[in-house]
Amino acid sequence: MGRALIIGAGGVASVTAHKCCQNSDVFSEIMIASRTKSRCDALADKLAKMGSKTKVSTAQVDADNTDEVIALIEAFKPDVVINLALPYQDLTIMDACLATKTNYLDTANYEPKETAKFEYSWQWAYQERFKEAGITAILGCGFDPGVTGVFSAHAMKHHFDEIHYIDILDANGGDHGYPFATNFNPEINIREITSKGKYWEKGQWIETEPLEIKRVYDFKEIGQKDMYLLYHEELESLAKNINGIKRIRFFMTFGEKYLTHLRVLEGVGMTSIEPINFKGQDIIPLQFLQAILPDPASLGPRTVGKTNIGCIFQGIKDGKPKTYYLYNICDHQECYREVGSQAISYTTGVPAMIGAMLLMDGRWGGAGVFNVEEQNPDPFMEALNVWGLPWKEDFNPVLVD
Repeated sequence: MGRALIIGAGGVASVTAHKCCQNSDVFSEIMIASRTKSRCDALADKLAKMGSKTKVSTAQVDADNTDEVIALIEAFKPDVVINLALPYQDLTIMDACLATKTNYLDTANYEPKETAKFEYSWQWAYQERFKEAGITAILGCGFDPGVTGVFSAHAMKHHFDEIHYIDILDANGGDHGYPFATNFNPEINIREITSKGKYWEKGQWIETEPLEIKRVYDFKEIGQKDMYLLYHEELESLAKNINGIKRIRFFMTFGEKYLTHLRVLEGVGMTSIEPINFKGQDIIPLQFLQAILPDPASLGPRTVGKTNIGCIFQGIKDGKPKTYYLYNICDHQECYREVGSQAISYTTGVPAMIGAMLLMDGRWGGAGVFNVEEQNPDPFMEALNVWGLPWKEDFNPVLVD
């Protein structure tokens, strides 16, 4: 039994906190902290109604301020810090964990505020310092990145001698009824989608224009969907950590209505991250857009349908070609009934709890900075079936051309 400090109070943090309280044998105490303490308090009030044995407390913290995070860690003394704040804040929180010698876990890699660019180089640079401190950092322990990396490690360990091709497919068949809304932080979501695409092939990165490459795929239980090639951070770590890779790609589904709204917003400058002066005050258009769009945490009661997220692997086993599709299907309304959240937050928040649990009970660890695929996949795969994200297999999948 131990303590976890959850930094963040949005939709993903809510799911992780609910799951920690369901798992009170491991999480005897959690603290929820964010810039706006009232959001933490509201979440704590919901958790109090669960009847969990886990003790829940709250705090205010500016995650941009390393000294504030250090002071909070020193006061609470957690066994692990679960960073569910914004990706811009990863480094300040990692710095605080180094200063206090506290284990660290996040769900999304660092990106600077001023540039729509995300990669692991900034966090991988902490490797020697975390190793010298004797503490663990687990990077990208959501679903994608996160479960997709564990799926890859599982496939490598149990199904292949070599994996040559990985296609990660992220499909959301949900409908929230709004003309336009994002299923997670609008600023992060739109920056990701409007950036150039990129994939790994034959030892090099190949860059594409945003949403240039489209495929149509028939997903189990949610049907045929348009999906587009994006760059996603797990491509970088899997290309490095899975031996034999010849190509790895990431596809995400988008409806035409969503893309039409996005193109219009982009066309009039509302997705820009360059400040503009409005009546004497500098504002960033994308941040203003985020303020007027629906809060992703509010989408739970009105979102219906399912997600289908997984990996198609192609490689060699015992000298013979093999294909293998490993995936999860998650129902938005089932998630809402359980934890008051839609499936996008659920599929990210549950793996964060599982990763923290494995760190706390010693089944994951080691001194240094690790992506999830560098840890033993077996206990994580077992826990997915226990904690709400059961996985499915297909040994004869339709391939992406």
